[in-house]
Amino acid sequence: MKPEQVSMPAGKVDPGKDDTLGVTDLTKRFDVNGSPVTVLDRITFNARAGEMICILGRSGCGKTTLLNILAGFFPPSSGDVRLNGRPVEKPGPDRCVVFQEDTLFPWLTVWENIAFGLKGRTRDRRYITDEVDRFLSLVGLGPFRDYLPKEISGGMKQRVALARVLILKPRVLLMDEPFAALDAQTREEMQALLVSLWQKLSQTILFVTHNVEEAITLADRILVMNNRPGHIREEIPVLLPRPRRIEKAEFVFFRRKLHESLRD
Repeated sequence: MKPEQVSMPAGKVDPGKDDTLGVTDLTKRFDVNGSPVTVLDRITFNARAGEMICILGRSGCGKTTLLNILAGFFPPSSGDVRLNGRPVEKPGPDRCVVFQEDTLFPWLTVWENIAFGLKGRTRDRRYITDEVDRFLSLVGLGPFRDYLPKEISGGMKQRVALARVLILKPRVLLMDEPFAALDAQTREEMQALLVSLWQKLSQTILFVTHNVEEAITLADRILVMNNRPGHIREEIPVLLPRPRRIEKAEFVFFRRKLHESLRD
């Protein structure tokens, strides 16, 4: 596999009917001691329905700032974010975020945490019960339904966090390094679970990471970000069959290419 077969210039957007999320010339500046500092510079990309995209870059390149703008937590300084053709101007149920910290309600059980958002949308108790039980099964936590967050492991908490947002059926799932604090084995298990859930539920996923192997394991496409200011340097389709094995020659090729991109 040659490098030119997997790399394309950043910023090439081909809008289509199946595009879920479109970002055009997005720029973000913050005021620091009275002077404007550009954190993101003319970010442009699209995410098609059901696609998994990893945003890869070193700490400080603006990955989390980008995700916060996509979530609608704060506006860009300039540029445009659209979801299914409509401008993104504030948080909404069509976009859900999974953070590095689990953000579970400590006083609610696993079952109650997963049900929390759904109860705000419907009063149909049978529907809520059936859906929560289904998602408990999907994330492998059926036996832990009555446990409190303090009684389960970090990996289990992230399973609950995943189930809690996926049960709301958002169009786009935004994930900000959700597995970074987990040990290596649990992290691999969570990556496999995420791929399995994505294949079953077909959400569009944007996943922020600074881990090269994680990006290759998960992504249909990888957006490589550089900083000073943050911009998309390169867009790399990952043309590897799933499940992906780190010992395979193709995986090693992608890993080397991405490390070179991040070093330059």
